[in-house]
Amino acid sequence: MTVHFYFARKFVWIFLGIVAVFFILTVLVDMMEQLRRYDVNEVGFAKVVALTLLRTPESIYQLLPLIVILATIALFIALSRSSELVVVRAAGRSGIISVLSPAIMTLIIGVVAITMFNPIVASTSVQYQVQSDALRSNGSNALSFSKEGIWLRQGGSTGHAVIHAARTNADATEFVDLSIIAYSENNGPERRIEAVSARLIEDGWELSNAQVWDLNGGISQSADASFHETLLVGSSLTPDRIRDRFGTPSSVPIWQLPGFIRELNDAGFSARRHTVWLHMELAQPLFLMAMVLIASAFTMRHTRFGNTGIAVLTAVLIGFSLYFVRNFAQILGENGQIPVLLAAWAPPTASVMLALGLLLHMEDG
Repeated sequence: MTVHFYFARKFVWIFLGIVAVFFILTVLVDMMEQLRRYDVNEVGFAKVVALTLLRTPESIYQLLPLIVILATIALFIALSRSSELVVVRAAGRSGIISVLSPAIMTLIIGVVAITMFNPIVASTSVQYQVQSDALRSNGSNALSFSKEGIWLRQGGSTGHAVIHAARTNADATEFVDLSIIAYSENNGPERRIEAVSARLIEDGWELSNAQVWDLNGGISQSADASFHETLLVGSSLTPDRIRDRFGTPSSVPIWQLPGFIRELNDAGFSARRHTVWLHMELAQPLFLMAMVLIASAFTMRHTRFGNTGIAVLTAVLIGFSLYFVRNFAQILGENGQIPVLLAAWAPPTASVMLALGLLLHMEDG
């Protein structure tokens, strides 16, 4: 048991060290990107640093499989060079048993990542998007869901508008029971529009059976409303922008994702992408454990056998291949080509089976 604790502690310290290195590199690279995108004289260097720090957690979260495989490689190369693995084998323990403690620690890291780090990543990515939109367009477009329907907000240099609809279709092009309250830049609400149905086209909203109230003189009565069988209202929103707003599952904390999926279904949107993402996140610890097994299969032998560089390169390439297969399965699941559970759980399960096979072959021949 002491050996297991020793290996686990050493793996955690190596993992944290690699996370720190990637954090510094990510901050430096992303800061260069933010400096290229924004004028420091206008937004200020402090705002650039804030945007960089808001974006960094998401980048680190996406790099978790690579960090785990590199931490495992560093661990077992260090143990091989110090002949600690030789001592463990001489004591009658199988080399495969030595992988148990890093694998268990990786499962714990994966659980912590999806339960604690995932909400942080979701919050920082949303804040980054909001602040980035505010700097680029002097306003922002937002979308939210509630039991009363769909709420949209569009912003611009001339003012903004709050839009409510009872429901929409899966493509975010057709809306039912649409209400728009347009606000001027400084003078408050200008007009109120209600329509039985609406279609979002390239230039804006195409409203059917719409009533318009002028609010400049105060709240008007229904008799003062003008009726239009068809009315065109300009908008900066597009179906793609709306889908992007709710179509990024990583911006929703995993604890809120099941409720958000229900709200999407109630609003008429397709929640398949979010459902696939939810199961992909739940399968993340299993996939990280597969990375540990893959890396250990090629790096547990003693360094005197040579070809350590080739073994490390092979482990990294196999890890990247499994990562791309996992992403490809995710795309197939989001497009409805394969079932959700198959898309999310088959790649991690197959990766673990492949890794165990390689490990048994390398250790016991």
